Amino acid sequence: MDERQHESDRIAQLISALRDENEALRDHAVASLSQVGPEALPQLIDLMADEDAMIREAATSAVVRMGPAAVEPMVEALRESDEWSIREQAAHALGKLKDPRGVDPLMAAIKDRDGAVRAAAVWALERLGDSRAVPGLIDALYDHNLREDAARALKKVGDVRAVEALIEGLLGPNWMVRRHAAEALGRIGDPRGFDPLVQSLKDEDWLVRRNAAESLARLGDARAIESLVPLLEDENTMVQETVEGVLASLGWKGSQ
Repeated sequence: MDERQHESDRIAQLISALRDENEALRDHAVASLSQVGPEALPQLIDLMADEDAMIREAATSAVVRMGPAAVEPMVEALRESDEWSIREQAAHALGKLKDPRGVDPLMAAIKDRDGAVRAAAVWALERLGDSRAVPGLIDALYDHNLREDAARALKKVGDVRAVEALIEGLLGPNWMVRRHAAEALGRIGDPRGFDPLVQSLKDEDWLVRRNAAESLARLGDARAIESLVPLLEDENTMVQETVEGVLASLGWKGSQ
């Protein structure tokens, strides 16, 4: 048996081991396949379409452990595969690999025809934290199924280009988006966020109120004091405690 055939048989055995009930054996197979390298990629990519989610994720783990050599094959899979699950797993792999070559194809995947792929692309871009993704993430804020993840990703990236879209999200109907947007505007620190953050101190969601207060502290504008003081008697004690600290940071010394 020549060396090529031996390697092919070994890959087949390891692929089969990914389906074993023994977790330790599956983990060993993942590690071994990653060491085989690019020769194992075609079979691993095929497994990303397996009906068993555990198998799909194991295949992706093996690919990710190959490191930078796996980036271009994952980009190709994300762009070219007809199988939604392969595109989804390729997006997850690119997020875990954190290679800047993944940014552009992941931004394109935000427009994928399949919702799971779009969600995976936003998740991956959050992992990458690359400011080049901001325009795509802003677009995702207007996708009903992606807006929460997009707001969280924009919070991590912290880019001034997202301010207007985040303000719109802060004043919108989705409480999770409002939570992330309230925090993101403080991290970005743009003064355009001041008035919307003051307005959000009256939000029905306690965490939006708390995040808005913290962000106003980051902005450092003492004009917020008048709107913050009533929250010392907020129904939520965590809001009260946060506001105490925020007021102190803004120079409030009690009844003024």
